[in-house]
Amino acid sequence: MDELDKELLNEIQWTFPLVTRPFDAIAKKFDVSPETVKTRLNHLKEIGVLRQLSAIFDTRKLGYSSSLVAMEIEPDKLEFIANQINRHPGVSHNYERDHQFNLWFTLAVPPGSDLQTELKKFDVLEGIKKVRMLPTLQLFKIGVKLDMIEDKKHEVAPTEEKKEIKNVKFNPTEEDKEFIRELQKDMSIIDEPFVKAANNLGITEDELFSKMKYYENIGVMRRFAAILRHRQVGFTANGMIVWKVPEDRIAEVGEKLGSFPQISHCYQRPTYPDWPYNVFSMIHCKTQDEANDMAKTIQDQIHVDDFRILFSSREFKKTRVEYFVGSSFTLEETVSVS
Repeated sequence: MDELDKELLNEIQWTFPLVTRPFDAIAKKFDVSPETVKTRLNHLKEIGVLRQLSAIFDTRKLGYSSSLVAMEIEPDKLEFIANQINRHPGVSHNYERDHQFNLWFTLAVPPGSDLQTELKKFDVLEGIKKVRMLPTLQLFKIGVKLDMIEDKKHEVAPTEEKKEIKNVKFNPTEEDKEFIRELQKDMSIIDEPFVKAANNLGITEDELFSKMKYYENIGVMRRFAAILRHRQVGFTANGMIVWKVPEDRIAEVGEKLGSFPQISHCYQRPTYPDWPYNVFSMIHCKTQDEANDMAKTIQDQIHVDDFRILFSSREFKKTRVEYFVGSSFTLEETVSVS
């Protein structure tokens, strides 16, 4: 990748023009031709760097329940169990991490489903020693943006302002669900990419853009943007920094952590006797040394002594939850679950 590739990837992770010819608008900003933009982005998709270009929705706003789940798995069963768990359509991220709890995944279930019930469906798998549900108690930040330009990297300091979202209760109608099913599809990199979605929905592009902007204003759609494959662009040290924060400082520390540009996710989660860490933050670095240095720099500014970094050593699954689609799956080829 050259500098223009990296500039384009930075741009479409941050913002994407909701207009009829978005690649023309991007080309104008970089003083190149629309053909250049489309050719480069299509190439980046072909080589696996650009994973998806679509709407990114807020799971909870759509009425879904979700949780991070940590499991302790017998090492010789880990890969098999991870691949079985991947079959669940609500599992979007699934990693091996360097800890006694060696499998970490996210599970989301649609309105009307129960997380505990869904999680218990994995009980038939032999080799699971412990299970810890770690749902979000407070959300401080969510939104991965990998900084591709070395000399434009942000200082490791709490400098970002939190985006204000209107607190509007959202009960998706069947029409909303149709919109969401359409907008979560990966967009083609062509001259007028939104025409297909508008036609499929039987509306005009202007009506489509209006609905997308409305969803964004009320926080249902976090943004329309590109998602990159971390490892393919060199961000191989993906560290989950977990902090043991005094109860009376959780809100203060969480908000401050969320304002670091380098932190993509930050949550308060429950603790257990064998898991004392209550604030989770994610960083994405090119080396473990860089991640360790970054964690120390962050620690110096939030003044929390007890923390550790759990690096992902294997990625078993990384995708987006597909909302309002079928939810049946099978385990071990023979156990049908619905």
